[in-house]
Amino acid sequence: MNDVLEAQPSSPTPRRPPPPPGINSDPRLVHANSIVNGSADRSLYNNLITLYSKSNLHSYPLRIFHQIPSPNVVSWTSLIAAHSNTFVSLEHFVSMLRHPTLPNQRTLASLFKTCAALSSLSFGLGLHGLSLKLSLAGEPFSGSALINFYSKSRLPSDARKVFDEIPQRDEVCFAALVVGLAQNSRPIDALSAFAEMKSCDVRSTLYSISAALRAAAELSALEQCRIIHTNAIVTGLDTNAVVGSALIDAYGKAGLVSDARQLFDKNLPRMNDVGWNAMMSAYAQQGDYSSTMELFSSMEARGFVPDEYSFLAILTSSCNAGMAIETERWFSLMMDYGLKPGLEHYTCLVGAFSRAGRLSDAEKIAKTMPFVPDAAVWRALLSGCAYHGEADMAKTMAKRLLELNPHDDSAYVIAANVLSGAGRREEVAEVWKLMKDRRVKKEGGRSWIEVKGQVHVFLAGDRRHEMGEKIYAKLAELMVEIEKLGYLPVWDEMSHEVEEQEKKKSLWCHSEKLALAFAVVSGEFPAGKAIRIVKNLRICRDCHVAFKYMSRVLEREIIVRDVNRYHRFLNGDCTCGGVW
Repeated sequence: MNDVLEAQPSSPTPRRPPPPPGINSDPRLVHANSIVNGSADRSLYNNLITLYSKSNLHSYPLRIFHQIPSPNVVSWTSLIAAHSNTFVSLEHFVSMLRHPTLPNQRTLASLFKTCAALSSLSFGLGLHGLSLKLSLAGEPFSGSALINFYSKSRLPSDARKVFDEIPQRDEVCFAALVVGLAQNSRPIDALSAFAEMKSCDVRSTLYSISAALRAAAELSALEQCRIIHTNAIVTGLDTNAVVGSALIDAYGKAGLVSDARQLFDKNLPRMNDVGWNAMMSAYAQQGDYSSTMELFSSMEARGFVPDEYSFLAILTSSCNAGMAIETERWFSLMMDYGLKPGLEHYTCLVGAFSRAGRLSDAEKIAKTMPFVPDAAVWRALLSGCAYHGEADMAKTMAKRLLELNPHDDSAYVIAANVLSGAGRREEVAEVWKLMKDRRVKKEGGRSWIEVKGQVHVFLAGDRRHEMGEKIYAKLAELMVEIEKLGYLPVWDEMSHEVEEQEKKKSLWCHSEKLALAFAVVSGEFPAGKAIRIVKNLRICRDCHVAFKYMSRVLEREIIVRDVNRYHRFLNGDCTCGGVW
């Protein structure tokens, strides 16, 4: 590519060019051959800088650069790219400006990539200003790199602004935007950008498709997964290992593990370790320990070496299945595979012990592990205390959680619920007062469900939906039906000061119940089609009990993905076994 950008040599004297280097050629041989043939001009030197850097011979590029009598923008760009992702790259850029030589869009693209890797926001902002002055910010090559820079800097809105200012957007620009939005937990925006790309008749790439699948997976949006899957098939990218792994992950997180497994088996000959781990993770989220283990054994039999993600899947599955002993055993086995447990592995162990009632052991692990416990560790302990009604320990765990983040509303709520269940009303009042004094607002429960590719969001007590009256009428009907089967409201997570009728009304209007009622009245869920709901918080005990009964009344499968795990309700049972 540098040859295309290079100006014509100053001397028209024909020379015998060196043979084109092969993929595995040693650049020193190419260099020596050019000296022997007398063909060492600026264009060759520029290429040699790139060849040396790609061969990890990092001491050579600068030495070659100093042999160029009059370095041009291509020379400087090659040198800057040779030291990408290091501060040396930025130093060379400053020297380039002092030379003085102005950058082109490829120079800026390399520099934006370096700023993103080094988290150098201030330098990147300065580069953006320079690119605007040189009218290069709107060029696709530098523009896509700028989108990536802002995305990696956790500024997705700025990334979108840059995208909107690019006149001619190609597939690289769109891919950078979709990837950036997906990585910044903006799944709806990412899917909208992907849809915009298709409406502009811009072709998909493996990056845009895999990022769109990641966004769909975050929303558990099954219909979107299928739409993107179809696009991958049409473009021939469904056979790509990266896209295949993303498809397995997306279907798994949408709760359709059988479809994920079907894809996995179909692509088995070209499946890499990422795909194997994605499939195991899909089983793990469901707490399907036996299927996770079956896959782990098959993975080893085919010659793949399990890594830390493989073990994380096993630990997650055993933890979600409530198997503390197995979790501990596999945690210890990591050492036999030459792997050191990371923070997430310790979190699984703490969670498994907490759910099994081994709260002292769980706390000891949290205090002695070679990592500073994060919020997930203390929250796992706090949830275990809540499950087993250990009010005193729950207060301690909540305090530790609040030391990390005083505005974590879940810590206040869980602690208050445990104390309320223990009848310690004065302490409950103290918790609510502390929450009020710190101006912490309880995060509202939200649930969403996908119908015909459109995501419908519900809040607790929400009456804004256009089918609101029908939804509440159907919900009232369902509640009457499940009461006939023996359903009794679960009050233990509600304040004792609230009257029974108010409690009942409040429980009836939880967001996941509204989403379920909408699914029924929408008419888009015929017999045999599972209802899939996503909840931003942990599903409460009352809704958990109610959904068991509703799966019997409706005679269908109900899948709920809450903040902790998947719940699959069928024939009055849940796959979580009451542990979540």
